[in-house]
Amino acid sequence: MFMYVNGQVICEEEAVISVFDHGFMYGLGLFETFRVYDGHPFLLDDHLCRLNEALQEMNIQKSFEREEVVTIIQSLLKKNDIKNAYIRWNVSAGNGMIGLQTEPYIEPNTIVYIKPLPKANGMVEKTGQIVTIPRNTPEGAFRLKSHHFFNNTLAKREIGADMTIEGVFLTKEGYVAEGITSNLFWVINEMLYTPSLQAGILNGITRQFVLSLAKSKGLEVKEGMFRLDVLAQAEEVFATNSIQEIIPIKKIDVYDYKGVGGKVVAELHKEYRMHSTQLWSAEELGGKKE
Repeated sequence: MFMYVNGQVICEEEAVISVFDHGFMYGLGLFETFRVYDGHPFLLDDHLCRLNEALQEMNIQKSFEREEVVTIIQSLLKKNDIKNAYIRWNVSAGNGMIGLQTEPYIEPNTIVYIKPLPKANGMVEKTGQIVTIPRNTPEGAFRLKSHHFFNNTLAKREIGADMTIEGVFLTKEGYVAEGITSNLFWVINEMLYTPSLQAGILNGITRQFVLSLAKSKGLEVKEGMFRLDVLAQAEEVFATNSIQEIIPIKKIDVYDYKGVGGKVVAELHKEYRMHSTQLWSAEELGGKKE
């Protein structure tokens, strides 16, 4: 495969960065993963907005606009001869001396990974499993999509390599948090619930889109801090992320749910798929904006 590194499209075997990059040395790096549907990078503007805000938080002097990013994505799609793809847009701090740096990073490394995906089809049902390791707290005021993934890695080791299982984090206080690489939703009496950002979760782009989509359809939504026993009352449970989209959960521990047969998850997935080749932002729901 061909990838993008600092202004060049190169063969992935040729991609290198310095051992003095502070993304490597101290974890000062950020990334966004998103899906390209028939050449369209779905919700790209929302991903770039979150990335640019996080870059400021990390003191990395770089920002990205849609036009520049689309040009790079199109060059990668063409070079690799694909239309449907996984994209990881990665920005690391760049080179520095040994030791923690307080000055802004002015020459970050931009790396864009790409791999082909099959054309999107139906939903894939999974089983949930509560992991024993608690979700770690954000290192700053809010959780960044950063290189700090050891908490997630430990949780993944706990559930193993089975891709049909979605690990579920609780906070150290016992509140429902999020999946290992996803956000969580559930339905009780036709009301949609999801943990609030106060639980220390990542504000996922697909999470934000599903919230907007649900509200546009007149579905009542409640965000909050919820104990695990709330899942005993749920009729439907699903997870979300930008690559796997909306993932019905058929079981979490002893609790059974409707899975792919759930009315709400089916309707949301149908609407999601209708927009996936068109929208740049959740703000476009109810009227397209450029």
